[in-house]
Amino acid sequence: MPIELKMPALSPTMEEGTLAKWLVKEGDVVKSGDLLAEIETDKATMEFEAVDEGTISQLVVPAGTEGVKVGAVIALIAGEDEDAAPAKKPAEAAPDAKADAPKADAPKADAAKADAKDADKEAGSAGSPAASLETRNAEQKDEAAAKGSESAPAAPAPAAPAGEGRVKASPLARRLAEQQGLDLASVAGSGPNGRVVKADLANAKPGGAKPAEATSAPAKAEAAPAAAKPAPAASAASPIPHEVSKLSGMRKTIARRLTESKQQVPHIYLTVDIQLDALLKLRGELNSALESRGVKLSVNDLLVKALALSLLEVPACNVQFAGDTLISFTRADISVAVSIPGGLITPVVVDAGTKGIAAIATEIKDLAGRARAGKLQPSEYQGGTASLSNMGMYGIKQFEAVINPPQGMIMAIGAGEKRPYIVDGKLDVATVMSATGSFDHRAIDGADGAQLMAAFKRLVEKPLGMLA
Repeated sequence: MPIELKMPALSPTMEEGTLAKWLVKEGDVVKSGDLLAEIETDKATMEFEAVDEGTISQLVVPAGTEGVKVGAVIALIAGEDEDAAPAKKPAEAAPDAKADAPKADAPKADAAKADAKDADKEAGSAGSPAASLETRNAEQKDEAAAKGSESAPAAPAPAAPAGEGRVKASPLARRLAEQQGLDLASVAGSGPNGRVVKADLANAKPGGAKPAEATSAPAKAEAAPAAAKPAPAASAASPIPHEVSKLSGMRKTIARRLTESKQQVPHIYLTVDIQLDALLKLRGELNSALESRGVKLSVNDLLVKALALSLLEVPACNVQFAGDTLISFTRADISVAVSIPGGLITPVVVDAGTKGIAAIATEIKDLAGRARAGKLQPSEYQGGTASLSNMGMYGIKQFEAVINPPQGMIMAIGAGEKRPYIVDGKLDVATVMSATGSFDHRAIDGADGAQLMAAFKRLVEKPLGMLA
């Protein structure tokens, strides 16, 4: 019996993924540890390894397929004593004329179901069981009229005069007439009591629609949903040169999660200005001392350490909101925002509060490099008790970052720049940056957030405290 390769769950929250690329083909012999495919998750493209030996007998899911559910069979591996020839598809293995006959009628049945479904939706707005029954009868009449129009056309009943009120027509016929610009009053109905059905519109001439002011209120109400629908091809008709790109799984996830964050998480923003001169001096001295070890510290490395120590000093901010419970953490795992092609990922520096700055610098460099190469494991970018996002290298003076749920806060770092600043009670020029903390106000009070920002400012302005 062939071995089934199933779509793996590459993260605890993964429900589906994109099979981006097959690295093997049917007939290839594989062994445990061989790379089989590249699978795109919501955060990265991961390589899928074989755990069994054998020959690839069938690639069930083609490369590029999106929305493959976790646990779905994506390939088959034949063992040593099994036939490795690709398995025949059911239609090829056992053709059956009787079985194929119903399939030929499937498109017609599907179309009929779709028409009935559209009609039911419109009739449902009337809120009456009788209206729903009338709709079903009318659509059955539509189908019967469509099938029998060539052989035995029914004698059309005269249309109801316009002066007698609303023209009788099925919801589907009414909608089609609205789209085609037809005047239902001028169409002879072949349905019950002269009711206009879909088949009656085939020979009607367009251009005879009534003016808007002559249309009755119920007709306007039914036409409103169709008129309110935006034209799906509007962007394609734009005179401005453009291109349309399909969203990647990562971009879809970013859009969904950050929309949820701004809609569901009550953000509170607290900003402080921080003098960087002492930090920059210490960084220069440390880099001179660490040069022989091949380690070079960045300002961001020192800020990650400062945030971790601040969270340990103010544990009321090292929390997550979880419905009717509050989760408090005893260590600070800092998620560092890294820009990668097509999105953003946040690799985690675990227990940054107890690590040395050189170790943090080495770890961040490794994580960022593998993040840009799409080589991070899910455990390396999931979790984290708080985040840090630094846009100072782009010259951004100050910004407010969006919290990454379920975390309770994120620190946004602006550029260090020369500004007039009070130094030792005197006006001077100093290197100053603005840092803004975004806090989940459901879990963190403003006063607690202010304490964290004060602790962060003190550690950055007196950085020797981070080395103790």
